[in-house]
Amino acid sequence: MPIHSLNLSGFRSIRKLTLELDALNVVVGANGCGKSNLYKAIKLLHDAAEGRLSPALAQEGGVQKAMWAGGPRRGDRARAPRRMILSARLDDFDYELQLGYPEPSSSLFALDPLIKEENLWLAGHGRRPSTLLLERRNQAAFLCGADGERNAYPTSLRAEESIFGQLAEPHRYPELSQLRETLRNWRFYHEFAVWPGSPLRAPQVGIRSPVLAHDGANLAAAYQTIVEIGDRDLLRDILASAFPDSGFQVEVQQGRFQLLMQRNGLLRPLESAELSDGTLRFLCLAVALLSPRPPAFMALNEPENSLHPALLPALARLIAEASRYSQLWVTSHSPQLATLIRRHRPLRQFALQMRDGETALDDE
Repeated sequence: MPIHSLNLSGFRSIRKLTLELDALNVVVGANGCGKSNLYKAIKLLHDAAEGRLSPALAQEGGVQKAMWAGGPRRGDRARAPRRMILSARLDDFDYELQLGYPEPSSSLFALDPLIKEENLWLAGHGRRPSTLLLERRNQAAFLCGADGERNAYPTSLRAEESIFGQLAEPHRYPELSQLRETLRNWRFYHEFAVWPGSPLRAPQVGIRSPVLAHDGANLAAAYQTIVEIGDRDLLRDILASAFPDSGFQVEVQQGRFQLLMQRNGLLRPLESAELSDGTLRFLCLAVALLSPRPPAFMALNEPENSLHPALLPALARLIAEASRYSQLWVTSHSPQLATLIRRHRPLRQFALQMRDGETALDDE
């Protein structure tokens, strides 16, 4: 179920932005223009479905630091409430989450978000009241059940979390449950644990892993899973183009998996602990993008980091191949990467710039 459009407002440098998405989307721009803020805003929808909205916002410094900090713009309502609005329209559903500041109280938990509204409509009908499946105002909600009847949710909701993290008896609300699972199955890759001493560089107990962990910790097992049940020929072809004098294999000792690299001219293979950060990062990207269980949506934040420019053609082909099975969102510092990807697959490119402290699309 791909994302057709995103409407985001009130999050960090994003005052108001609407984006129409394709199967392959690449966001480019200079440092500080808001590329990562877009990535984080989309990830908040995933975190809400996981029941982790408050911890995710805590990583941003609390809701006060995550809110739009700029002043009013021409056309803004002078006394409009300050809210963060995250909205996504998919094939079947149109979902919107509105967050505000916590109410003044004696509580010390002043950085928790307060959900003001949470709504879900059937897509394609212009948000008509008759298509409303979920209507939440603060801690009260009305839902359309499996019988088609509109019912008040029987319990008071926690103000700081999405209804997704509090949904009891999901079989009674099949559409809401379906959307929750869709959002939860989105994948995000930002930082891989390539630093010295990380679990990724040490042998790990191997279990079949069709999905690479968000930090790449199960790299060896996920690599071997592709070799056994995935597109191993494509994986090896892309790695051969990226590292033409090398080969890769998984070694198993007492049930622990380790990825080895054999290079021409060396008498022994290199262990994961000996590989460069860039080599490990590319391996993680290859294994993540060629997953035997591709997600409906996957986001990569600056995948070219730590990579030598000579690896960009292989990375571009890798991204293009993965977009045949998953909708991709890629943020990048490199316009060259977008150019290289376009040689393989059409894409939608969003060029961002910062205007008076606000993330905006570059129309030039």
